[in-house]
Order: sequence, then C-alpha cells, then structure tokens
Amino acid sequence: MRTPTKLAVVYYSSTGTIAAMAQEIAQAAEKAGAEVRLLKAAELAPQAAIDSNPAWAAHAAATAEVPVATPADIEWADAVIFGSPTRFGNIASQLKQFIDTLGGLWAQGKLADKVYSGFTATSTAHGGQESTLLALYHSVHHFGGILVAPGYTDPAKFADGNPYGTSHVDAQGNNPVDDTTRTAARIQAERVVRIASGLKAGLAAA
Repeated sequence: MRTPTKLAVVYYSSTGTIAAMAQEIAQAAEKAGAEVRLLKAAELAPQAAIDSNPAWAAHAAATAEVPVATPADIEWADAVIFGSPTRFGNIASQLKQFIDTLGGLWAQGKLADKVYSGFTATSTAHGGQESTLLALYHSVHHFGGILVAPGYTDPAKFADGNPYGTSHVDAQGNNPVDDTTRTAARIQAERVVRIASGLKAGLAAA
C-alpha cells in the first residue's frame, strides 16, 4: 500500500495574508491525499515592533498555536512549499533565517531530491512578487531540490498571472485573499502533490 506524500508548508506571515494562503494550500494538499504539516517560521522581530502594529499583534496572537518549523520537519517531508511576503523584492528575514538553519541537512544531502515550491504576497501589483520567488528558488537549486512551479498548467493561472508560484496583492491589508488567489493556491498544491507522489512512487519502484 502506497504511503501518502508528506508535505511541509512552511511560511512567515506578519499580518495574516500569507497565513491565509498557507492554509488554502495545506487544505488543498490534504484533499489531494497528502499528509501535511502546516508550520510557521519563528518570529525575529522584537515584541515592541509587533505591538506597534495592531494587525501584526492580532495575527501573532491568533496563530500562537501554529507549530514553529524545525529542520526535522524538512527532513520528514517529501515536498516543501515555502511562503513569504516580499521584503524589498526578497523573502522575509524570518523565513531566510529558518532556511539558513538547514545547513546541516544540506551537508548530509538530505535536502536533495525533494520537491519544492513557493508563494508570496506584496502590497502593490509590481512590488516584487516574481523577484521574491526567484530569490527563494536560489536556495532550492543549492539544495539539489526539484523545483515545481505552477507555470501556466491550468487555464485559471492566466487570471492570477504568476507562473512562478501563487501570489496576491493585499494593498496594505485592504485586499483580503480572494477567489483568484485561492484557486491559484489549490492548483499549486495539487501539482506539487501530484508530482511529488509520482517521484516517490518511481523511486520506490527503482
């Protein structure tokens, strides 16, 4: 009997947009048959900074029970989907710091041959969605990972328009995650699970 594909969804979210996208991806992956761990990157910002932004403080409190990702979660996974808001066209320092803790696994070759993908959100329409995902994917290449971007593999991807991964424009929190973004998230999750499952079955049969 084939064991389910194991997927880690690892994200950082300050005010909730990325968290909502992560939840959509996790739910879609579970429906596609994966065993999913929904995990957040540890917060690095001082409490005073969090408390200065009511939306940030509220989200931190609302997600206090979400487990913090560890290297063991990545070792466990067959596939990993990372999520981060853009920070000057790059991933957030919180997610980068977590990725930087994976050096030990990398040195042992334990990050290689897994499937990886990513998603992001920006405040503006040209605020770095593509550059953030491309920056994230640099690490995947160093891992020896198998990058599975959604591309334009489904007609609905022409609505959100980002072949690199799911992305959303939140307009400083004024645009909640909408049906277009949720559809793109589901397409990405299903594609990652399908390809990771195929690779896992092929390796088991080899």
